[in-house]
Amino acid sequence: MELISVDTQRAYELLHEKIVTLNLAPGAPVNEQLLAEELELGLVPVREAIKMLARDQLINLSAQGIYITDVNLTDLEQISEVRILSESFAARQAAQRATPDDLVVLNALCQEQANISPEEHSKLLDLDHKFHQAIAKAARNKYLSQTLDHFFGLSQRLWYLALPQLEFLPAAVGEHLELVEAIKKGDVDKAEEIMQSHVRDFYDRVAKILK
Repeated sequence: MELISVDTQRAYELLHEKIVTLNLAPGAPVNEQLLAEELELGLVPVREAIKMLARDQLINLSAQGIYITDVNLTDLEQISEVRILSESFAARQAAQRATPDDLVVLNALCQEQANISPEEHSKLLDLDHKFHQAIAKAARNKYLSQTLDHFFGLSQRLWYLALPQLEFLPAAVGEHLELVEAIKKGDVDKAEEIMQSHVRDFYDRVAKILK
């Protein structure tokens, strides 16, 4: 089992956030020393974090140097194929396995969404992530949860590229209420159907914006 130092984990989280929010732009070169100074961390944990991000396919290590992995529509299409299948399966499993505590969390997230302004796209994206994480937790499969979180991270960069034009986001996140109701009733087919439509529609809309 790989042991990760506190500083390495901190460096990983900070760099991951910078990459998925496009503060470190796709294709940009990476200067380890400058990043270490900016993050106020040592060079070693930053280097270890970069290796972890390379495994996450967010950083490219090559003979030519270190670069933030580029993004394109082909990535969007391939990521969407995986997420449509895995998220739908997670919703189906959640409808079978969700506990009362899981439902409390999901309902609370829906309530939080209702209190966010439709113009606050970044907050809505963050809430969407939390909601999908809660669905994955309710599915009671740690490997599925890890897989979903990985592909969600890859998706985020593409969504941030389209962020200024995500007027449909409040309605997309609003579908969560319907999904929670299906999970509460234990309706596995309905939960799967709602999630599949939810994820596919979101990716289709983002693809149209990016084209």
